[in-house]
Amino acid sequence: AEPRRLLPLFLGLFQGALLLFFTLFVTYDEPSAQAEDTDLVANQVYSTFPFFQDIQVMLVVGLGLLLTFLPRYGLSALTHNFLLLNFSMQWALVLQGLLHHFHHGQIHLDLHKLLISEFAAVTVLISVGAILGRASPCQLLVMATCEIPAYLTSEWVIVTCLGVLDVGSTITIHVFSCYFGLGVSKALFRATQQPLHPKETPTPRSDLTSLVGTLILWVFWPSFVAVLCQPGDAQHRAIMNTLLAMSASAITTVVASSLLERDGKLSPGHLQNGSLAGGVAIGVVADMAMPPVAALALGSLSAVVCVLGFRFFTPLLGRKLTLHDQCGIHNLHGLPGILGATASIVAILVAPKDTSESHPSQLPPAGGNASEVVEGQWGGRGAGGQALCQAAGLAVAIGASLLAGLLTGAALRLPCLARPPERLCFDDSLYFKIQDQAESPGPDSGAEEGALALKE
Repeated sequence: AEPRRLLPLFLGLFQGALLLFFTLFVTYDEPSAQAEDTDLVANQVYSTFPFFQDIQVMLVVGLGLLLTFLPRYGLSALTHNFLLLNFSMQWALVLQGLLHHFHHGQIHLDLHKLLISEFAAVTVLISVGAILGRASPCQLLVMATCEIPAYLTSEWVIVTCLGVLDVGSTITIHVFSCYFGLGVSKALFRATQQPLHPKETPTPRSDLTSLVGTLILWVFWPSFVAVLCQPGDAQHRAIMNTLLAMSASAITTVVASSLLERDGKLSPGHLQNGSLAGGVAIGVVADMAMPPVAALALGSLSAVVCVLGFRFFTPLLGRKLTLHDQCGIHNLHGLPGILGATASIVAILVAPKDTSESHPSQLPPAGGNASEVVEGQWGGRGAGGQALCQAAGLAVAIGASLLAGLLTGAALRLPCLARPPERLCFDDSLYFKIQDQAESPGPDSGAEEGALALKE
């Protein structure tokens, strides 16, 4: 099939197969007759759904707009982000249902399972940032198809087997998706240095819409961190710690960016990312018993790390490792994620003995049940043992994601996946009907570019 037909074919087959799967295996729970069961369901709706909606706004609107910093690629960035969210969530729902919830030939759906699938989809949306604009929609969908099972496996190992405490999914989602994306980028573009593309430079207008995306993410981030906490004290603490960390990272970003730029002006790219770094780093320790000043300090430190990453580390990786990272996901998700994991090791080792029974206050992951997660103090391991587990979880997240990413990136090199030719990268007109005759050089240019893309 020619590349133009590949996307509808792929998605049509996927949605058709899913319809069949749902017909045969997926059902809702029976309506509950007991009053207390009804109350339980009502509580789940009232306590979970507002958080769920916040996370939807973050992913569809906030993250979508954040990706519009490429001036000629805004329509594609928003649409592909939205498409990948829906595709990945449904795919995760199937895999998780088969792995964890398949009882007597049926999978019973509830809001919590949908939420967990949404979390799996987040990994894809972050990873795509590394190759944004240089990959076709079919490549992105194949990437999502490979990444979801890799994520589910690594999350099961980290949370269920190792018993890592990570209530805001910093290690399981942010660190994993960052190094998966970098692995894909490295394997897809091999050792070629990607030259700066003329359509790659942000304009004031594209920077503005991207900053609006940051502000939306910033506002709703506490919901993302706190949704899987046990309702009550832990959730309350997670929300407050996240707010403090995000606030500190916003202010520190301005300080760091202004000091690093020669004329003291602010870089929009630093603002768009550094303001969110506190939210990434705080996720591991958000519900732990620690003083409020620790959240502020962690937020500030993560913003400094993020801004320094953009200024020095990204160019260095580009030169030394020929590593292409379009959105700087390493600076926003990788470095602050590692910082947060390190902070969790410190927090566990210095935690007073009497507070540790409040851990872990995390709801069980998709596959586990609460008794598997909570077994006395640190799961009966002692603080040293738990700290070791945190370090092991970080190592698993980085190692597994890099390996899976490299393999996936190699698969994305298949010619049938229609990777856009270099001169047509970062351009909406390759994927959308653009009603803008002023800019198009001639009536046949679209057809000509399309034919060229097919030939390449």
